Amino acid sequence: MQDNAKTEVEQNRKELEARGYRTYSIATSRGNVCTALNVNEDECRSFFGSSCSYSFLSPDAPYILAGKNIKDTSTVVELPGGSCIGGGTMSVIAGPCSIESEEQLYETACAVKSSGATVLRGGAFKPRTSPYDFQGMGVEGLKLMRRVGDAVGLPIVTEVLDADDLGVISEYADIIQIGARNCQNFALLKKAGRIEKPVLLKRGMMMTIKEFLMAAEYILSEGNMNVILCERGIRTFETETRNTLDISAVPVLKQKTHLPVIVDPSHAAGNWKLIEPLALAALAAGADGLMIEAHVRPEEALCDGGQSLRPDKFQQLMEKLQVMAPMFGTCAVS
Repeated sequence: MQDNAKTEVEQNRKELEARGYRTYSIATSRGNVCTALNVNEDECRSFFGSSCSYSFLSPDAPYILAGKNIKDTSTVVELPGGSCIGGGTMSVIAGPCSIESEEQLYETACAVKSSGATVLRGGAFKPRTSPYDFQGMGVEGLKLMRRVGDAVGLPIVTEVLDADDLGVISEYADIIQIGARNCQNFALLKKAGRIEKPVLLKRGMMMTIKEFLMAAEYILSEGNMNVILCERGIRTFETETRNTLDISAVPVLKQKTHLPVIVDPSHAAGNWKLIEPLALAALAAGADGLMIEAHVRPEEALCDGGQSLRPDKFQQLMEKLQVMAPMFGTCAVS
């Protein structure tokens, strides 16, 4: 009987796609559900007759695939090596702002891995305010990061700036990052939705939560359901920090979406002294993970050294996270 139901669902799905509709297979508490958007009840009756089993949702938000009306279970993004983001664990992504040399990246990677980081971050292509600042090592940096990630046993995440670079970046990286400046680059979002790699989407510095979720919807609507949301601070009138960390965005997003939510306290603060308290606040607010800039010699960094933790400070933070995570119903960093 179960096989017959699956066959019927698959036939219905093919019929809908043949008529030009997009369909999605979404994991829910009831198992995998085939979902088609913008199909009304009359159309379904004309397609399949009264014997077809179907239901209709009237979502109260325009982000249908990102919302909980269709998917009522939390998304867990699985990564190479057995690690994951989401699912009740506190994941920590750490590494330098930019890839500068093999020695710098390898030393930093070893340091963060030994402290418990689960993903290595590093910029091969850097968006800089000034065209004269260091723009990254490009493809060579990307290849270097892949070698270092494999050597220390960590999956890697790096940022894509241009849709033309998606191919080469997805060849080497395990997670594709779309930064705050590109969060509403809809052409890039749609292309990222067609690749088979998880996408880490950072909130734009002047975006509402609704706009942020709509940006994620662009990726999801193209078929990529492995999206990680990252709160990294928004621009306000405050000048004491680089950005203002919207810590309230974490519980709001957790109420509205099934996607994992992480926090980047480094870009929010712009000051290494503020990273630890903001990271602990993110844990308390229910974040699924953190993205932290770390560098073995921040004073020599070519990019954002002032907001990077030294290995000893990173170790101290990880120890506190390990102790505090169970207090907030989160598993220790893994």
